[in-house]
Amino acid sequence: MKPSAIVGLLAAALPGAAFADSFLEPAGPIASGQLSHFGVISALMLIVIVPMFVALPIVLYRYRRGGKGTYRPDWEFNWGLELLIWGVPVVLVVALGTALWRQTIVGDPYRALGPDPLVVEVVALDWKFLFLYPEQGVATLDLLALPEDRPVTLKLTSGTVMQSFIVPSLAGQIYAMAGMQTQLNLVAEETGDFTGRNTQYNGLGFATQSFTARVMSADAFASWVETTKAQGSALDADGYARLLPSSVVSAPVLYSQFTPGLFDQVMAGFAPGMFQNHGHAGMPAPPAPHQGHDHTPEAAQ
Repeated sequence: MKPSAIVGLLAAALPGAAFADSFLEPAGPIASGQLSHFGVISALMLIVIVPMFVALPIVLYRYRRGGKGTYRPDWEFNWGLELLIWGVPVVLVVALGTALWRQTIVGDPYRALGPDPLVVEVVALDWKFLFLYPEQGVATLDLLALPEDRPVTLKLTSGTVMQSFIVPSLAGQIYAMAGMQTQLNLVAEETGDFTGRNTQYNGLGFATQSFTARVMSADAFASWVETTKAQGSALDADGYARLLPSSVVSAPVLYSQFTPGLFDQVMAGFAPGMFQNHGHAGMPAPPAPHQGHDHTPEAAQ
C-alpha cells in the first residue's frame, strides 16, 4: 500500500475532520508529491512510535515491584540490544534524509513543470493579492484564474511587508518579499475553486487575507480572459497606489488591462538601484504603519 493511501485511510478514520483546500486533497502533482512525502515520513516514524507505546507499558508492568521480570543488577552488555538501539536510528536517519533529499528536488518551486508555462506575476499587499497576466494583459485582485493541465509559473514580490503565499491543494508555500522576486511553479489537474492565502502575520487583516484559485478548462480560461478585457477597468500607477493602504477586499476585482512592467516597477520602488538600467520609474512607497488603516476588517464588515 502506498504511503499516500495510508494517509488517506487515516484521514478517513477521523470523524468530522475537514480536509478541504488542504494538501490532503491534492489537485496537482506538487501537492500530490507533498502528500506522498508526508505519508513516507509518517510511516517511517511509526517504526519508532508504535514499539515505544507498546513496549513501555509492557516493561513497566513486567519490571514493577513484585512483577515477573528478572532482576539482574550485574548485567552490562548485549550485542543484539546495542545493534537495535544504534542501528534502527541510523537506518531511520538515512531513510528520512534520502526521502527529504528526493522531495526537495522534485518539489523545487523553481523547477519548470513543462513547456509554455502561463506566467502570472503576484504582488502581495495588505491584505490582498494582486495578480498580473503579462501574456493576456489582464489583472485581478484576490482571484487567481488558471487553465487546467497547463504549467504555471508564479513570480512573486511584495508591495509591503514579507508575506507567505500558499495554495495548499496545488502547491507548497513560498515567501514574497519587497524588492525581491521569488518563483513558484505548479500545474492544476482538476477544475474547481481552491483557497489560497497568506500564512505570514502582517497585521489586523491577516486572518482575512485569502483568495480564490479558480481552475478552469483551457477554453473557459480563454473565454474568461476575453470577458475580463471587455468588462474590467484599467489598472495604472494611480490605481495601484490606491491599493497600497491596508484594506480587505470583499469580492474579487477584475482589471481589463494594466500598465506594462508594473511588476518590475513595484520591485523598483524598494530597490531602485537594481532596476536603474531598465528605465522603470519607482512606484509609490507603501504607507507607513498606522496610516491608511481606515479599511480595517471591522470596517469592511
